[in-house]
Amino acid sequence: MQISPNEDKIPVVGPPSSPQGSEEGLYFSDGRRKVDYVLVFHQRRHGSIRSRASTSVSHDRLSIVSNGNFPPSAGSDAAAVPVLAPMPVLVPVPAAGRGGSVPGGEDARVGEVFMELGDAGGSEPTEPADHEMRLIRQEFEASLLEAGLEIERDRELKNHGPSFTRLHAPWPVLCREAEFLKIKVPTKTSYELKEESGFGSSMSTVWRKMNLPFQPKVPHQEQERTKFLTHCFTRDKLHLYNITSKDTFFDNATRGRIVYEILRRTVCVRTCQTIGISTLIAKGVYDAAFPLHDGDYKVIGQLEERSDRQVLHDEWARYSAFYKYQPIDLVRKYFGEKIGLYFAWLGVYTQLLIPASIVGIIVFCYGVATVDTDIPSLEMCDERLNFTMCPLCDGACDFWQLSTACGTARASHLFDNPATVFFAIFMSLWAVLFLEHWKRRQISLSFSWDLTGIEEDEEHPRPKYETILLQKRQRKQKTRKKKKKNEPEKQEDRTVTGKDRWRQKLLSAMAAGIPAAIEKLTWKDRLPGYFINVSSILFMFCLTFSAVFGVIIYRITVSALMAMSPDPDTKSNVRVTVTATAVIINLVVILILDEIYGAVALWLTELEIPKTETNFEERLILKAFLLKFMNAYAPIFYVAFFKGRFAGRPGNYVYVFNDYRMEECAPGGCLIELCIQLSIIMLGKQLIQNNIFEIGIPKLKKLVRALKDKGPAEKEMEEERPPQQWNLDYALAPFEGLTPEYMEMIIQFGFVSLFVASFPLAPLFALLNNVIEIRLDAKKFVTELRRPVAIRAKDIGIWYNILSGMGKFSVIINAFVISFTSDFIPRLVYQYMFSQTGTMHGFIDHTLSYFNVSNFKPGTTPQDLEQGAITVCRYKDYREPPWSPDAYTFSKQYWCVLAARLAFVILFQNLVMFLSLIVAWGIPDVPKTIVEQFKREKKLLVDVFLREEKDKFQLIQSLFSKDATLHPGRHTLHPGRHTLHPGQGSLLPGRFSTLPPGPTQGLPGDGGGPRARSRAASFSQFSRNIPPSPKNENENSRHTVV
Repeated sequence: MQISPNEDKIPVVGPPSSPQGSEEGLYFSDGRRKVDYVLVFHQRRHGSIRSRASTSVSHDRLSIVSNGNFPPSAGSDAAAVPVLAPMPVLVPVPAAGRGGSVPGGEDARVGEVFMELGDAGGSEPTEPADHEMRLIRQEFEASLLEAGLEIERDRELKNHGPSFTRLHAPWPVLCREAEFLKIKVPTKTSYELKEESGFGSSMSTVWRKMNLPFQPKVPHQEQERTKFLTHCFTRDKLHLYNITSKDTFFDNATRGRIVYEILRRTVCVRTCQTIGISTLIAKGVYDAAFPLHDGDYKVIGQLEERSDRQVLHDEWARYSAFYKYQPIDLVRKYFGEKIGLYFAWLGVYTQLLIPASIVGIIVFCYGVATVDTDIPSLEMCDERLNFTMCPLCDGACDFWQLSTACGTARASHLFDNPATVFFAIFMSLWAVLFLEHWKRRQISLSFSWDLTGIEEDEEHPRPKYETILLQKRQRKQKTRKKKKKNEPEKQEDRTVTGKDRWRQKLLSAMAAGIPAAIEKLTWKDRLPGYFINVSSILFMFCLTFSAVFGVIIYRITVSALMAMSPDPDTKSNVRVTVTATAVIINLVVILILDEIYGAVALWLTELEIPKTETNFEERLILKAFLLKFMNAYAPIFYVAFFKGRFAGRPGNYVYVFNDYRMEECAPGGCLIELCIQLSIIMLGKQLIQNNIFEIGIPKLKKLVRALKDKGPAEKEMEEERPPQQWNLDYALAPFEGLTPEYMEMIIQFGFVSLFVASFPLAPLFALLNNVIEIRLDAKKFVTELRRPVAIRAKDIGIWYNILSGMGKFSVIINAFVISFTSDFIPRLVYQYMFSQTGTMHGFIDHTLSYFNVSNFKPGTTPQDLEQGAITVCRYKDYREPPWSPDAYTFSKQYWCVLAARLAFVILFQNLVMFLSLIVAWGIPDVPKTIVEQFKREKKLLVDVFLREEKDKFQLIQSLFSKDATLHPGRHTLHPGRHTLHPGQGSLLPGRFSTLPPGPTQGLPGDGGGPRARSRAASFSQFSRNIPPSPKNENENSRHTVV
């Protein structure tokens, strides 16, 4: 192969050599350059490999160049000669000014490689779409080379399976992009964190010792008390940074992020009007693009040599580590700030569930301890009181005794007791405390992760937005062409004078210089999408309500059918059977609609055509949350606030479809049914989603993908070398965002906070679920997903607003649950207004109204009525008796109870809101220690830069002094630029001078007069002539001129 010293190449390599002292599969074939990113595509034809040695150069071949380098070849071994597959090239790419040095200091071997355009001999014809894809890939990779990246491909293009293009960012590219992205890096200056003194110090020491068994064994944790100052990276101040090695100064996550930023803004102009790798993946040019994991997650060697991925797997992603704290700093280092914040938030949420669970257990135990002394429950279970209740259905049902509902009454007291009110107030304050604590934790993490003061990265438009915008431009161009064809040529009525002609030319030139308005999509372009969004969301709401209504019809019909059964056991278990089966049906419907609503929300968001990924994500979250919130809580809202409210009374019931009577609450109240509904839906949703959706379905997909890839490529895999890291990572599932993870926890937060008054054990079950959920998500991220790009984020975004809104909404919901669903308010009203003894004796009789059985409508009369033994029956309501002048109207007790309920709602809401404000005011958002550290860091950073400027000034003074001593008769430095007039001691601060303004001390031997003007003095020009001092400088801290 002919070697050209002026051009580089893309090496197409065979089996990579095992790098010395490095992990195999993470480097280029030379074993020195890291693989920072991988692009994957499928070649859909049989490729032919040809080199210049075997073919002659023809006019339809173009050379492609790269700033990569070939692996060292030994002798004349043909297998080691780098060659390229016949891929089309758009244009020759010059290599001048594009290169990057390879670590190690060796000169890159360069050469010219030729590629064929069209079909090679012996290859199958390609489809036009495949040919276009290759052209786009070729232009895109050529643009990456111009951006400074280095590229390496496999030697062979596979007939089956993926082909990989590996990217490496050399040190100059990393420095350039880090400066553009304003990445904060550690400087050489460090300081010790202030330790507490006195009693606080001793308590902190005791706490650390107690927490020691719960801490993960992460390397370098002993340096927690020392913090390095950080500053936004700039190439002019390399000597200030703590650069021990150029290969490790930027960690792998940062390197991947830098390469992704280049991929995101790289443009394809000639082959397609697109920008960014996301657009190319959407078009099918590439199948995937991802950074590599840090090798295998299984530890093979010694524990001290574990990679970050292995440490995360051993100390974080194991179920046996459930009792340990999360290594949040290591999670952030490996996956980026956005994922790190999610797990930090999940950890804070799980920790604060511990006190809520303890209080909930205490409340439940109080109900268990007082169930035998509860007077209303004892009255319901007392058979001597002989309360004959009205039939539960028309015709087929008989009268029944209230004592048969003894079990329901006793179970209801476990959750409906005075302690429930205290627990509802506690949980409302707990929600506020959780949000305030998370704000403090988030600010602490932002400070320790150097996220303070970061700017929002400019986002490129999404592929769908660009496509719609391009179509709009094309339509406009077609319209303009049609108008030009249809418009007749305008004839000028009068002759244009020279002055007018000059003015017209001037105006046209000025108009040509003004850039056209930036085209974008307006609300008119999005109007069809908005219309479909609104109508679809309304339809989904109707679908949810229809599902709830269907379950209601099921309960009514099954209750009636079971009541007609001649079997007494079936009749006695009607309510339990119907309630349990209806809740299970609700759960199945919720799980099915959850998956449907997730897909619908994605589709609706695409119709809105959001411009950026951030806008897309926020709109998707709002739609998905709205739909899933309605889906999960609609059955619970029905039981809590609507069931039994509109059933009517004996003799005047409300019917559905004129045949089925609306259902009523159980004799013990609707709260026990609400508790059953909430517990089954919450536990079932968590268990099924965790075990089936998050574990079973991903494993099933992985098995199907493995079987699919194994079939056609089984023989090829046997002949190939062991799979490299990029093969292993490509076999993993792609990362699809954190929205499903957040959504699951937000819905759970609603179960814990909204209806917690009806189910005090909800925080306990949420805690048990989250302990498993953290390790499940950790294992998924470490072992089952491709490594995501490290994305910077200052907070958890819109999720905090949703949490805050749900916390406020929970206060109102719990107030109404206590007031209208439970019997707390009726008991208080009876005890303090209507009880003759001031106790709860007689409460059951007080809540039951009378009905004359002769007032039943024809056809609804029960069978026992024919015997004539029963003249009146009782039903639960506050109505006037049949012997009253206003028979069956609401009684005075009803209005008293209603007024008390509304008053309690107002009192409860204002009390909790007031206490919440006190809690929020008493807990500052920014911890005091963070404020002090931030001020200290700012002062130290200012001192560092002032010291640097002072050293520069002294260095320039010494340079002038040395020059004046060596050449006493000549005072000219760099003729034409730096002139020192006789009798003047120094330079005047000019426009380009680096010297500070103001009078300074004259140089030795000079008169100390005014400074002369220096037109282009800079520190870098003077520093070239100064030999480096080995005592004060090393290779890493030497000032680099860029």
